[in-house]
Amino acid sequence: MTDWQPDNQQSHASAPWPLTTVFQTMYQNYQRVTIQESPGKVSAGRLPRSKDAILLADLVDCCKPGDEIELTGVYHNNYDGSLNTANGFPVFATVIEANYVSKRDDKLAVSSLTDDDHRSIIALSKDERIADRIVASIAPSIYGHDDMKRALALAMFGGEAKDPGGKHQLRGDINVLLCGDPGTAKSQFLKYVEKTAPRAVFTTGQGASAVGLTAFVQRSPVTKEWTLEAGALVLADKGVCLIDEFDKMNDQDRTSIHEAMEQQSISISKAGIVTSLQARCCILAAANPIGGRYDPTMTFADNVDLTEPILSRFDILCVVRDTVDAVEDERLARFVVNSHVRHHPAATDGDCEQVDESVSPSDNRIPQDLLKKYIIYAREKVHPKLHRMDQDKVAQLYAQLRRESMATGSVPITVRHIESIIRLAEAHAKMHLREFVLDEDVNMAIRIVLESFIDTQKYAVMRNMRKAFGRYLTYRRDNDELLLFILKQLVQDQLVYQRSRFGGELDVVEVQESDFVDRAKQINVHNVVSFYDSPMFKTNRFIYEHKRRLIVQTV
Repeated sequence: MTDWQPDNQQSHASAPWPLTTVFQTMYQNYQRVTIQESPGKVSAGRLPRSKDAILLADLVDCCKPGDEIELTGVYHNNYDGSLNTANGFPVFATVIEANYVSKRDDKLAVSSLTDDDHRSIIALSKDERIADRIVASIAPSIYGHDDMKRALALAMFGGEAKDPGGKHQLRGDINVLLCGDPGTAKSQFLKYVEKTAPRAVFTTGQGASAVGLTAFVQRSPVTKEWTLEAGALVLADKGVCLIDEFDKMNDQDRTSIHEAMEQQSISISKAGIVTSLQARCCILAAANPIGGRYDPTMTFADNVDLTEPILSRFDILCVVRDTVDAVEDERLARFVVNSHVRHHPAATDGDCEQVDESVSPSDNRIPQDLLKKYIIYAREKVHPKLHRMDQDKVAQLYAQLRRESMATGSVPITVRHIESIIRLAEAHAKMHLREFVLDEDVNMAIRIVLESFIDTQKYAVMRNMRKAFGRYLTYRRDNDELLLFILKQLVQDQLVYQRSRFGGELDVVEVQESDFVDRAKQINVHNVVSFYDSPMFKTNRFIYEHKRRLIVQTV
């Protein structure tokens, strides 16, 4: 507050209204921030718009870079002489003077759910096969790849973050790396997660630098002071960061996200600014092998140009191989054609009725809108506890995995893999909206970690490890799927033998039933008669000849 009084007794050319009395001056905090449209809500082909806002008094530092906020304020302009001089005509700089700032986080998203949504979510969670239905609903326009879909579903639900003793934080987010042959829909999976996850930021390894992923410092054009700008990982706080072409990043840029992937924070010490930003996000990355194709005769580390420190920070390593299978290839082709027919812009109901539903059944799928609400509800409302889990089983598995890892010389098994099992078990419990982690959650988590570990081995080692860990790998798998897998292996062995001995291509392959039964007993399946009558057996062109005790497939 100041008091201005005219001085009539003396003329001052420079100050006609001199300051005679100062009662009190009030100082208050001032902060200038830039608000920008959320990357996920910007229409295609347009850059996100931004606008400066001024925060005063208690509003200062109420939000950090990367927060999603709702800002209420007065939009006004102020005359800037420098702009006037530069442009040669009056230009007014516009700014928002904030009155109120509220954060938009997951709690707000949960509060927007209606009573009908809550009833639908609770009713859905009571289905015993809800986990399988969620996996079937992930990227329904992509055929197969159930293991990748399960990994992405668990990553979107996430585990529970812990803070033991307030000393350091244990992350609850699940990091997934997709690696495999080109044309196996890795980028399509990432694009689907971008549209489905509550808060997702998409970037590519080729177009992202170290500061673009973490945070960078730049000089403000107004105050000439150094200001902090958030990168992709900070913008994805409490959400998902998707990185495509992960192998194309420079090594210096890739090492910058080591801290963000494990400690979930980004430390900055630049231009006199020393601070730490939150980056509590799960990272889903897609990479291509060296040379384009994945070589099963080499280990995962030899196939991918990534270092061990960064590979150990991924909870799940998904290896996708483009194998040749005449029956599966035909079903895939039918699925793609049906998908194009169904989703054509000018498609009619009559066209959709002609689609072969046996190739792409949609009975178990959950509507995408309901699935998004289910994920938001589970992430915010469900926090499974661990005191009922079987600790001895995890301990024995860890010791056995360490022994196998040292013997094969592949991806090293570390303590992080124990934490991965716990996180995956919590995420599986969240799928069922359970308050406690049960044995079936732990068994499923063990199966996923083992599949991830075994798929990264050489082909020669892989078969032996599948036998050694068979009792874990068969958990909650449909027996028909396992038997079909065994039968396909026998057919493939028979084809290789026939070609090497007689040459040429075969139209019919015959497998002895006794060989098939012996292989089935190794995975504790003693009754295979029902498998001969299953639709899976018939759709793959198998015929059982009872008199000759043969299984015949038409190639």
